[in-house]
Amino acid sequence: MAFSDFTLEDVTRQFQLSTEESQDLHGETPEVEVGAWLAELLREYHPLAKAIGTEKARSEFLIAPILAEVRKRLNHRVGLFSGADFPAAPELGLNGVCDFLLTRSPEQFFIKEPIAVIVEAKREDLKTGLGQCASAMIGARFFNERRNTPIETIHGAVTSGTVWQFLRLEGQTISLDANEYYLENVGKILGILIGILSGENDRGRLVA
Repeated sequence: MAFSDFTLEDVTRQFQLSTEESQDLHGETPEVEVGAWLAELLREYHPLAKAIGTEKARSEFLIAPILAEVRKRLNHRVGLFSGADFPAAPELGLNGVCDFLLTRSPEQFFIKEPIAVIVEAKREDLKTGLGQCASAMIGARFFNERRNTPIETIHGAVTSGTVWQFLRLEGQTISLDANEYYLENVGKILGILIGILSGENDRGRLVA
């Protein structure tokens, strides 16, 4: 198997997880001000991505700029990987290409300490991406533990570029945010991602 072969049911059964589906994971997270560069880019490229209508267009014109802005806001103290092969635990089927990985290490030559997985929804259907995202989150946990860099909370998101749904893995529970966040409120999406990477949404800070 590979990340993309898993359904959410597969993940919960194989790795003995429980799910919480009504959590307001980030409701208290404050928005951040959207800078002029990102605001202008999204104004320019949102219509173009919509007109082209492909996953590649949404990835390049909508998702990647938001993640790059997050990395910039954190003074490049975190890593960002796009389309990276991630052999987390191949013997368990936890391998494949990740759309995006965010790491708490700034290292860019290789993946180190992944903390968040971003999955692009196929055909703009967020539900179909939940299994892929959850399996990659489990993979990130195994990856970190095997390198003696355990991280208590692993985060994830499934996005169409215009809509985002967040997930959180703690212990044997994977929580799905009851809320969806829209590109029109990109300041909230930025705030959530910055909070995840800075550790403000977890127990203790992860970025020094």
